Amino acid sequence: MKILMFGRGVISATYGWALERAGHHVEFYVRPGRAAAYGEAIDLDLLDARRRPWGRRVVETWPVRYRETLEPDHDFDLIVLSVQHYNFAEAAAFLGPRVGGATVLVFNNLWAEPLTATADLPADQVAWGFPGAGGGFGDDGVLRASLLPVVFLGTLDRPPTEREQAVRQVFRTAGFRVRENADFRGWLSVHFVQNAGLHTQSLRRGTLSGLTTRDLREAILATRELLPLIEARGVDLRRHRAELLPFTAPTWLAAPAMSLLINRFPPMRRVTAAHANPEELRAVCRDTLAEARRLGVRVPRLEAAEPYFAATTTP
Repeated sequence: MKILMFGRGVISATYGWALERAGHHVEFYVRPGRAAAYGEAIDLDLLDARRRPWGRRVVETWPVRYRETLEPDHDFDLIVLSVQHYNFAEAAAFLGPRVGGATVLVFNNLWAEPLTATADLPADQVAWGFPGAGGGFGDDGVLRASLLPVVFLGTLDRPPTEREQAVRQVFRTAGFRVRENADFRGWLSVHFVQNAGLHTQSLRRGTLSGLTTRDLREAILATRELLPLIEARGVDLRRHRAELLPFTAPTWLAAPAMSLLINRFPPMRRVTAAHANPEELRAVCRDTLAEARRLGVRVPRLEAAEPYFAATTTP
């Protein structure tokens, strides 16, 4: 399959590498002038946990292909769109008239209504997903990330189309396990507020890495306070019991378990240690709080954390 990764961010680069290793032709769309600035290769330091729970370390210089133009008559089969949620509207508007015959995998954190966010894209060519990888580019330009074995794919309350089934096959044949959710609108909202709850503590501490059990207890309680907000947005929490279990279980059990996962499990430890975009974390909290105020939902712990995320404006 011929695959275009939209942008050269952490998710695009990490999955682009994995998909190319699985035999696909992979290119990156970047803004004009960026290809020369990026150079002809990406330096990688990955923990690949698809086959080993603790991860297989991969350190290499990976030659990549860039393109700075995209005409509607291109021959890509799949376009993977993964950008910061606050840049999504601009990316979708650019991509809309240039989709051609490709399937667009929205592989993205989103707080906007999914159908509103993708209004510029052809509806019958959109597939929905979310990555299970993370990390960051260091000051030295090296991508340090973990490639976890699961990707999250779903639909908006209907069976997967042929295009969506083809996307699932792409990931399965690349060694990933696919976790399905038929209410992907709700899944995205749940994931977003989970992040907001966590970042009430990571922003206070100034790092995602090394959060204590006490920090994580507060993050769990902050997330619980946000659940009425997503209910107010029309999400049926009963459909997301599994995703919410770490936040609805007793904190004396959930917080130590979360601490073990984040601080002791090497692939997750790599994700938190390498994350290099604090503005993303601030924007998640700001946008969640703005929605809570719009809907009149009290979120005391998120409100108390506002000094840590209010100062910088979303791009």
